[in-house]
This record gives sequence, structure tokens and C-alpha cells, in this order.
Amino acid sequence: MPFRFVHTADLHLDSPLRSLAMRSPDLAALVSDATRQALIAIVDLCMEEQVDALIIAGDLYDGDQTSMKTARFLASQMHRLHEAGIETFIIRGNHDAMSKITQELDLPSSVRRFSGRAGTVDLVSGNLAVAIHGLSFSKPHAPESLLEKYARPTPDAVNIGIMHTSLDGAQGHDLYAPCKASDLHGWGFDYWALGHIHMRAQHVGDSTIIMPGMPQGRDINEAGEKTVTLVTVHDDRSLTIEERPTSIAQFERIAIDLSTAQTWQDALEFIETGIGKARDQTRSAHLVGRLHLTGTTALSWQLRRDRDLLLAEAEQRAEGFHKTWIEKIGITTTAPAATFSGSLSADPVLELGELIQNDILHQHGIRQTIHEMVMELRADLPHEARGFSGDSESAFEALIDQLLAEGSQDMLARLKLDTSVSN
Repeated sequence: MPFRFVHTADLHLDSPLRSLAMRSPDLAALVSDATRQALIAIVDLCMEEQVDALIIAGDLYDGDQTSMKTARFLASQMHRLHEAGIETFIIRGNHDAMSKITQELDLPSSVRRFSGRAGTVDLVSGNLAVAIHGLSFSKPHAPESLLEKYARPTPDAVNIGIMHTSLDGAQGHDLYAPCKASDLHGWGFDYWALGHIHMRAQHVGDSTIIMPGMPQGRDINEAGEKTVTLVTVHDDRSLTIEERPTSIAQFERIAIDLSTAQTWQDALEFIETGIGKARDQTRSAHLVGRLHLTGTTALSWQLRRDRDLLLAEAEQRAEGFHKTWIEKIGITTTAPAATFSGSLSADPVLELGELIQNDILHQHGIRQTIHEMVMELRADLPHEARGFSGDSESAFEALIDQLLAEGSQDMLARLKLDTSVSN
């Protein structure tokens, strides 16, 4: 008789909205509730698959939660599993360590919560002996590896370790309980159920090491379909790994090339086609798209000038598809290169654009000013919101290039409007 379990992590229940671009109250409500709906989907999956256990590898909450509404919701889902005879194993991650609910919540006896001291729970499933090892964060920070605190494998048992760790590190994540995948492989466990990094990954080696990623993205920086891992341990101790979708709202960047668009109507049709293709490729119930318009087109001025109108019309086109939302439009189109004859009829805005592109943007003082403004803004933001500036000096400099280029194009678009009105 096999032993089956679902492995998830980083639910971040009731995480606050992280995108200021959600102008729609309905979209904001959808995203705000999505983490709860993802947990419901996980519990539904456990019951449909009749698994033996659910493993949550940390960050069930999103920080210093005090809402008893969250507590009641979580307890109701754990009771669903309890009544179905499914055990739940939970470790605290760095966010959970700050949560008062973590300490106070009364959950059914089938929920096993590991403490800040490593522990092992022994189970029997048919002919299989199973040992589940776990260790919780007792404080929000764990600067050193926790691996040596875990027990060695239980002989003649299937050993499953639950750990919240950044491994060697990942973009957008501080180092938490860092360790090498090779060290985990060498520990002798059959399966490592990891958490903390929000992108799914599997580390091949002697053990099966899975970082499942989060089951529900919260903004465009957590784009893509989100899943959990369904694991079957067979009688011969071999493992079958299955990835199952759980995200309710799926964020996606939708790139649309407008190089061949001649009219405003052309642009809208290209946008509608791009949205439709993205919807067809999305398995989640809702698609939340950020449009990225590219290409060299004579419409570049108008697109930038009338961005609000463009967004409204794109949202209207999106309504024609099933549960599809437009979160924001990014425009990096460029106008065709100008040719000047030196005549008085030359377009002054285009001439200014040439001057900005070829001279002004390359001046050290201009670049340094933007550099300092971005640094000041970044310093005022909480750590988790600083990812926009990249994780290296080259990425930061690329952001400065982007801001200078896009800012100058937006300014020229406004000037183009003013000159056309005056003429």
C-alpha cells in the first residue's frame, strides 16, 4: 500500500495587495482572496486524491498576523482534512515566526506542528515505515544552516525531511537557513520537502529534493502557473512525483509586437489577439495580464499620449474572454527614425527626440540624478518590495537605461500633443 502526500509551501495567507496598479475593485478583491482560495484548492486535491498527508514547508502566513478571521479559516480547512483522515505536517518559516496566530491557534490533533527543536514523527502505511522530520523557525532570521540539527535517517524507513531554506540563495530572497543541495542529498533522506523560494525547482541527486514554489502568485513578479507536488511512495520505496495546478489567479506578462500596426484599430486588434493567445495557454481560472507593447511604429506617440484610453479599450477587449483581466500596460515602442533636411518644416519634437537620444541621455549629470532618485526611493521601501531594481549592479544600470528611455519617450509624446494642438 503506497504512502501518498501533497507538498506545498509559502501560501502567505491574507498577504496584502502588492500591486498599486490594480485600479479595479473587483480585481483587487480577487487577488486579495486568491491565497485563501488556493488553500481550499489544495485541501480539495488532498481529498480527491485520498492522500495520507499534507506537508506545508513554512510561510503559511504572511507575517505578524493578528486576524482571528484568518485563524478560523485555517482551522476550518484543517478540520476538513481531519475528518477525511488526512494528517497535516507544518513547520514555521521566517514569516510564520512573526505570527501570533502560529503560537495561539487551536488545530485538530491530526495537525502536527514541529517546534524550534528538530523532531521526528513515525508512521506506518501498509508495509511502509515512514519517518517525517521537521524543524521550525523560532525567530524571523536563520543566518546559518539548520541541517545538522536534523536527526539522521531512521533505518528501514522512508525518511521525509521538511525544511524552510533559501539553499544557496535566489533572486529576491534573503539567505535563510542556507545550505547546499549536495548536503541535503548526502543526508540520506528519501525526500526533502522544502519551502521559502517562490519558484518551483527540483534538485536531482541521490534524494528527491523539491522546492514546490508558492501555490498562488500575488503580483506580476510572481507570474506563471503555480502548483503543488503530489508524491506517491510505492512499496519498493520508489517515488512518483506529480505537479498539480492550484493557482486561482495567474499573472502573466503578455508581449505584443506592434511593428506592423498602422492605425489605432490595428493596435487594438493585435492586443486582442495577444490576450486571446495568453488566455488559451492559461489553465488557472483567472488570467491577470500585464501587456508589454513593443516595436517601431508611427503610433508610438499616440499610444503613450493616450495610455489611459488604451488601457480602457484593452480592458474592454479582455472582457470578451473568460475571466481575463488587464492589470497594467507597459509601452516600450519607438517612433520611426526621423530624417531631417534642414528645412523650416522639420518637426521640432522629432529634432528634440534626436537630441535627447544622441546627446542629453548620455550626459553624466542626467544619469546620476536619476540614479540617486531611484536609490532614495528604493531605500524607503520595505525589503520585499525592492526587487524592481534587480539583484546586481548591471541589472540596476539596465533599469536606469529603461527609465531614461521610457521617460524621454513619454515626455516627447506629450510635446507632440501640444504641438499638434497649437498647429
